[in-house]
Amino acid sequence: LIYPVGFYRTKAKRLKEIARVLLENHNGRVPEDMDSLLKLPGVGRKTANIVLSLGYGRDAIAVDGHVHRITNRWALVRTKTPEQTEVALKSIIPRKYWKRLNSLLVGFGQGICKPLSPLCSKCNLEGICPKTGVTRHR
Repeated sequence: LIYPVGFYRTKAKRLKEIARVLLENHNGRVPEDMDSLLKLPGVGRKTANIVLSLGYGRDAIAVDGHVHRITNRWALVRTKTPEQTEVALKSIIPRKYWKRLNSLLVGFGQGICKPLSPLCSKCNLEGICPKTGVTRHR
């Protein structure tokens, strides 16, 4: 089930740990608040925001490497960490778009706006993208 994702052995171990903690400390229920989610083993802000957004319908911005890289490359933000990017994006992106941001940018980051040598020639934004930090592109 989780084999296709990266680090599947570590993730499988974490899922077992999380299941145990949920049963022991939360009556088998996934917490609905950021602080409790962050106390679960292996859960960081990105995962917690995805749970809040997709699981509970809350407005949240899940910032992974793709969202962090692309929004900095576009010069929407100028941040060093995903956590800083989350804070910065919350101040400039209208709340109604927060939930969709991660899903829109992850595929774009995997297919076009890659970390090294992005495929700028295939990007619809090539003419307006500042390409911040890009030294080589195709």
